[in-house]
Amino acid sequence: MSLRILHTADWHLGKKLDHFSRLEEQKLVMAEICDIADAQNVDVVIVAGDLFDTFNPPAEAQDLFYKMLFRLTNNGKRAVVAIAGNHDMPERVEAPNPLAEMNGIILCGFPDTEIKPFSTEGGIEVTRSEAGFLEIQMGENKPLLRVIFTPYANELRLKTYLGMEKKESALREILEEKWRELADKYCDSKGVNVLTAHLFFMKKGGEAEAEPEGEKSILHIGGAQPIFSENIPKQMQYVALGHLHRYHSIDKIPCPIVYSSSPLSYSFAEADQKKQVVIIDLEPGKAAKYEPIPLTQGRGLTRKEFASIEDAVSWLAENPEVYVEVTIQTDTFLDGTARKQLSQAQNYIVDVIPKIRLKEGETEGIDPFEIDDSRDMNALFVEFFNYKNGNEAPPEALLQLFKEVISQNSEI
Repeated sequence: MSLRILHTADWHLGKKLDHFSRLEEQKLVMAEICDIADAQNVDVVIVAGDLFDTFNPPAEAQDLFYKMLFRLTNNGKRAVVAIAGNHDMPERVEAPNPLAEMNGIILCGFPDTEIKPFSTEGGIEVTRSEAGFLEIQMGENKPLLRVIFTPYANELRLKTYLGMEKKESALREILEEKWRELADKYCDSKGVNVLTAHLFFMKKGGEAEAEPEGEKSILHIGGAQPIFSENIPKQMQYVALGHLHRYHSIDKIPCPIVYSSSPLSYSFAEADQKKQVVIIDLEPGKAAKYEPIPLTQGRGLTRKEFASIEDAVSWLAENPEVYVEVTIQTDTFLDGTARKQLSQAQNYIVDVIPKIRLKEGETEGIDPFEIDDSRDMNALFVEFFNYKNGNEAPPEALLQLFKEVISQNSEI
């Protein structure tokens, strides 16, 4: 008897790239994940956190979330377990549970969430549960699935939820103790055993993976320290993680400990990453077999640098469907005409960055402009503006605003 699981994470529904909405791309990639689940005859789907991008997601993102969860259940025949990440409001994640459970959807917002046993007409049954643990029966011919789950919470709240706030131990030791208690109590070799969490994991002594660019860090003030692979209970056969957006396995001992990746590239730091979901085959008492499945939907992201506006316009015209951050080498600045040429060449320019070429005798990082504070402030401002903008005079409105600021400061 074997059980097949699809692991995905970091959907970030409702997220934008600068001013560009990603909702249509998210609809496409969510549909692709559903198609993969059907084609691979998946029994269970695990979504390891960051379901939404903000605590208060737009209505369209919530609508997409609920529709995709129901579609993933294959009309109530497939269980879906989704946990909250650091971008999610736990209460919002759990709010639809009474209706969701009727379709085999289990939403866990807090580390101490306890899912009461229930069964569905589709043959899904939660047979045993405790805070941070649930056991699922998917039918007589399938092994029991035991899931230890830890949605995101900061370090203080995690200790509080686990009833260990007075302990001086490191968080990783506290989690290890709690997970071991649950594993020893419920996770024998007669079923298959999985842990899912939205935390920062790494191999002890290994190199820490960078957190996603532009994301809310969970390693700084108010966050949580890294958890080590050695903190995982020995009974686990697979660990399904969320938070880091690149697919990778951080360790294979005591079992595969895997970040599945986000379904789309959400920042330019992810431009070259291959986005995937993971298919896992589990049998009681045996090592997990797992395989990443590539995702193909969504526009690409790239950073490009050009020696001239003409080169940039030519490349943009040949690559009309990618999000791009454009850097232009220039002797002075980019005027309105140059920026208009770029914007007319392609619709998905996220940012345009002028890169000033060094003049003869200049050293990178050293600004040769010196300020003589004995001179009139207005004249200094005009001279500095000219220097920074290729001898262009400052607009009259900007001059008036500068004079007002100077006047107000003089009165203080």
